[in-house]
Amino acid sequence: MLTALNNPRPAMLAVFMLLGGSVAAAASPTITVSWRDKPPYHYLDNGVPKGFLLERTQAIFAAAGIATRLAPEPQKRIWANFSHGATNYCSFSWYRLPEREAVGQYTLPISIDPPHSVLVSGAALARVKTHATLAALLADQELTLGVVDGVSYGPELDAMIAHSANQMMRRTVDTTSMMRMLSVGRASIMLVDREDWEYVHRHEPILQSTTRLDFPDMPPGLKRYIVCSRDISPLVMDKINQAITATGGAVRSSHGTEEERKAHQRP
Repeated sequence: MLTALNNPRPAMLAVFMLLGGSVAAAASPTITVSWRDKPPYHYLDNGVPKGFLLERTQAIFAAAGIATRLAPEPQKRIWANFSHGATNYCSFSWYRLPEREAVGQYTLPISIDPPHSVLVSGAALARVKTHATLAALLADQELTLGVVDGVSYGPELDAMIAHSANQMMRRTVDTTSMMRMLSVGRASIMLVDREDWEYVHRHEPILQSTTRLDFPDMPPGLKRYIVCSRDISPLVMDKINQAITATGGAVRSSHGTEEERKAHQRP
């Protein structure tokens, strides 16, 4: 205290830096942060935004000192916004794909998915269980694969789907709607995010007729990122990356206990 009184310069410098930081934060434009409906990652519950990855993203921007405005939007609109040069715009929970890197800039990863599973309709379960691997399953011409159009399942799975011998049922719907279609037999199988399935399975009794199976040759889960428009400055991107590191880096999604995971493994 005596040092500060006798030599006021350090104290004055600290106040100046604090005020300067506040002015800079106030001068920074609010960033629109868009997100698609994907429970339990990010969704609306009676109009209230919820979800563990939405909360994580809010914590990251708060730690970075960046003001945001949440904007739930359909997936295709989000990527159209990036393609058409939206400004002061970010979105989160995306895989890293070359075509997306062409229109936006990626942060460090914020989470890591578990591997996908296969969701099976009641009518197709016996036939599906004759296949020991995902490769064999996708070679079965008698099965119908439900695919959510416009969604990436990751580079490896996208390529496997493109070369699959299954009959295809592509629909521009959300994942929950595709699960409902499968539960009434409109498709035999679909690839499913484990977090998605466990959330919907708890909330939709109709899905009790479906079975989730895991296959040994399923590609590993992918990392998810925040993507921002090209006009976001390197300084702001660096602040976001520092906040990601400070708040835990790429956290792993939790998808149940070890006993629950074993229950879904192939025999």
